[in-house]
Amino acid sequence: MADLRPIDAPFVTLGPSGVSIRDRLGGLLSEDEKVLRMVGAHLGSLASRDLKARCTDGLDHSTERWASRKRELTAVSSSRWAGAITKATHEQWALARRGQAAHIHGLEMGIRTIAHRLSLPVGEKGSKRAPGGYRSTHEWFHKTRRLHVLEDRLAAVRADCESGVVHVTRGGKRLLNTRHNLDATRLTEAEWRERWEAERWFLQADGESGKRYGNETIRVTPDGEVSIKLPSSLAEHANSKHGRYVLAGKVRFPHRGQEWADRVEANRAVAYRIDLDVTRERWYLTASWALPVTKPIPIETALADGVIGVDTNADHLAAWRLDTHGNPVGQPRRFFYDLSGSADHRDAQVRHALSRLLNWAKRCGVAAVAVEDLDFATEKTREKHGRKRRFRQLISGMTTSRLRARLTSMADATGIAVIAVDPAYTSKWGAQHWQKPLISKTRKTTRHDAASIAIGRRAQEHPIRRRTTPPREDQRDRRGHRIVQAGSLTPGSEEPRPRIPGPRTRSVQPDAESTRATRTPKTVRSVRSDQVWVQDSLLLTDEERCVGGPPPVRQAGQVRQARRDVGRPGPGGLPCPGLPTSSASCR
Repeated sequence: MADLRPIDAPFVTLGPSGVSIRDRLGGLLSEDEKVLRMVGAHLGSLASRDLKARCTDGLDHSTERWASRKRELTAVSSSRWAGAITKATHEQWALARRGQAAHIHGLEMGIRTIAHRLSLPVGEKGSKRAPGGYRSTHEWFHKTRRLHVLEDRLAAVRADCESGVVHVTRGGKRLLNTRHNLDATRLTEAEWRERWEAERWFLQADGESGKRYGNETIRVTPDGEVSIKLPSSLAEHANSKHGRYVLAGKVRFPHRGQEWADRVEANRAVAYRIDLDVTRERWYLTASWALPVTKPIPIETALADGVIGVDTNADHLAAWRLDTHGNPVGQPRRFFYDLSGSADHRDAQVRHALSRLLNWAKRCGVAAVAVEDLDFATEKTREKHGRKRRFRQLISGMTTSRLRARLTSMADATGIAVIAVDPAYTSKWGAQHWQKPLISKTRKTTRHDAASIAIGRRAQEHPIRRRTTPPREDQRDRRGHRIVQAGSLTPGSEEPRPRIPGPRTRSVQPDAESTRATRTPKTVRSVRSDQVWVQDSLLLTDEERCVGGPPPVRQAGQVRQARRDVGRPGPGGLPCPGLPTSSASCR
């Protein structure tokens, strides 16, 4: 039997580190849109120039170089705009470095898998732990060529990583490649150009605690009025004092608006971002702020009222409520969603499914939800699963990171703790131990439902299997029976167990067994009230008092014959000794 990998202990996830809310910036005038476009294009060109300078510095970046870049940006914008641009540049460069490291890891895994499969004979079958050889010599040949391609690509990426070179595209690489396939996307060159320029604009400012309304660059008053501090080169377009431009449109933030208003009135830091949706021709304002890191509640407190185990799938969430002992309660629930379409549609589907899940948890009175700590970073490579293209598309379409972030944020707002568990063997062991016992005529338990039970039991630190495994030497009756019972030397241990009064089936009346031992047998009937044969040892007849013991037990035929002979003369004229009578004298 292959060794199982170690399973990590469950833990309560941390709450969200920040809040982001969004509202439409409606009611803008043509002059307002013109100013927003000029400011966004001007600051976007400065951000592109600063990002190029940061990528040129590479690993030689220093504080002096950062200060020099900020002074250059301040001369053509402002100090706060320059600080926002340089901060965004550093975050973009760090993100590119993390993506580069992940790319190197993926290439290394692909090379390792191909090299292993090429070393095996053609047609050799694989196992669950390791893949086998390739199916044909044709596939083997093409994989050898792909191995050289991946090795060359890995060498180039490693060289870039060691020298600090990153490749970043402001506006997105996908939108850049769309320029070469305008017919497939049904876009004209002018429409693509408008989207490309809108994505490269820069209209975001960081908040400052202690400043008026929490932000000096993009200021939003509690009543929703928006004003922007114009760069020095565009100061002639200001319509208010101190070089500010006040927009005609207002925002109101329906979601978490009161929380945002409290921060603004207290002059606490709030960051803002303005962007344009070219397809809808709408302007949006996004407000965000950081939350203090809070210590999660103990896992014992979270599991005091049970837990809901959730199994994440490509099109639905399978959930089942468990009590404090790890037993499933009630019926399983499924919350479906559709991950096709645009990113906004997928995000809305995930939010809707999680809302229904958390509302059900609140109705059940459960304070914890257990989910798998999924990470498909190592599972999406084409070399790991080979020809299983549909499976690779399935796991690539599961928005695990987005779902985890959404669940953490929404559960924190409802007061429900999220417990992350190790996903190892949950589907396999859940189906093995829980799927078949929970199937009934009115319920068909699926593999995903059984996996949700395994996830919940792992969060409670219960074993997934339904009973504890007996010792190895007891599995073949080496030292006795596998379950706890009386020993072989105990008196009566090999005899049948005593009959417990009560029905065994529904066809027997509830009191049939309890009254059976006390009623008179049907084979004995009384002839007269003064001639009764009772077998109870506590009731003695006259004959028993004379002889000193009970009469011999007769068979049914002898009893009937004795009743017929009562009163007939016997041998010598004496009465026939049939049934004993009460008038018989023992003297």
